[in-house]
Amino acid sequence: MVVTGWGAVTPLGNDVESSFAAMREGRSGVRRVTRFDPTGLFCDIAGEVDDSAFWPLDEHGKQGGSAYRLARRAFEEATAGQLLAGIEDRFRIATIFGGHGHQPNEHEMAQLVACLDDDGRARADAVAALDDYQLSVFTRRQPDVVAALLAQEADARGPVAAIVSACAAGTQAIGEGLRLIRDGRADVVITGGAEPTLSYSGYLGFSILGALTRRYPAPEKASRPFDRRRNGFVIAEGAGVLILESLAHAKARGRTPLGEVLGYGDSADAYLITAMHPKGEGAIQAMRRAIDDAGLLPEHVDYVNAHGTSTPINDPTETMAAKAVFGERAYQVPMSSNKSMIGHTIGAAGALEAICTLRGMQEGVLLPTINQEAPDRKCDLDYVPNEAREMAHEVALSNSFGFGGQNGCLCLGSTP
Repeated sequence: MVVTGWGAVTPLGNDVESSFAAMREGRSGVRRVTRFDPTGLFCDIAGEVDDSAFWPLDEHGKQGGSAYRLARRAFEEATAGQLLAGIEDRFRIATIFGGHGHQPNEHEMAQLVACLDDDGRARADAVAALDDYQLSVFTRRQPDVVAALLAQEADARGPVAAIVSACAAGTQAIGEGLRLIRDGRADVVITGGAEPTLSYSGYLGFSILGALTRRYPAPEKASRPFDRRRNGFVIAEGAGVLILESLAHAKARGRTPLGEVLGYGDSADAYLITAMHPKGEGAIQAMRRAIDDAGLLPEHVDYVNAHGTSTPINDPTETMAAKAVFGERAYQVPMSSNKSMIGHTIGAAGALEAICTLRGMQEGVLLPTINQEAPDRKCDLDYVPNEAREMAHEVALSNSFGFGGQNGCLCLGSTP
């Protein structure tokens, strides 16, 4: 199964090449929040996307909201050059997409609250006065609206599904797309994830939860996976879109593969909503299943793109899981976190990290984990500290371990 198109929107760039180049240089896209006033919150930084060049809202944009705007930008890059043209049977094109839909901003919420009287009942006159955009807040909140609108955009009439599994959503969307093609239910799958986290309501929730970092000398130093001084993750927004198809189908269409999806593994911790299993049992199973699904052995894996959130619990647990999967060889398998540079894009993270992993294989480059300054005895593997590393590699894992204990892992390969 190969990737024939990809697109990305990140805090470091609105396409794959600019984002990858910035990460290769070890740059951070984390800044003080500008979308709203974060004064009074525990944290005031994030990985914001520069959407100043994005198109004005059309009808689909009104219906899909901020999540769709991010996804469509990445989708347009992924399908550039009429990538999906010439496929006669549009019922063989599926859309499987991860994320959680539009996050209403404070203005949208205030408009709806204003429609209620003092007893909490709807005021008919106020509801009647809402314009089409205000009324479409209900469609924008649908978790499946991005997948549905991308399918319309592409005239993709095959199966459509939304994967809503927190930080694992993007990875699981790719994995389920892989299974659709293997099962003969689709020839091509539009997949990936998008997450517009930077509304006041969304940001406030993560802040109250205590998951966000609270102490940092500077915004760009805040995300520090596997470093002893880490104290929480940095929220970010973004989108990643990949086009999957079988190698035979791609060759028949004259399309050049960008990389290969070799295997997929998933599992559940069945432990806590807000924490991984302390022994990393679900993570271990997801990684082992991805390797097994690819028909490979642990010794074939050259690199791991870590979930690496920069939280006190996740990083040592993921380190423990890697040791369980690779044994003593874990110390020879480089492992790095893209979140050190772009923050945590939640439902988009797995898709963006899969793209970065595949792009790194093309270039023979391992992207770094920046802000590696204080060693942690519980995190003692090779995290490619601070600078990118030139290293040819052909097989990699990309990990995603989500809130709720939902785990996904992709086994990726270089161009076949």
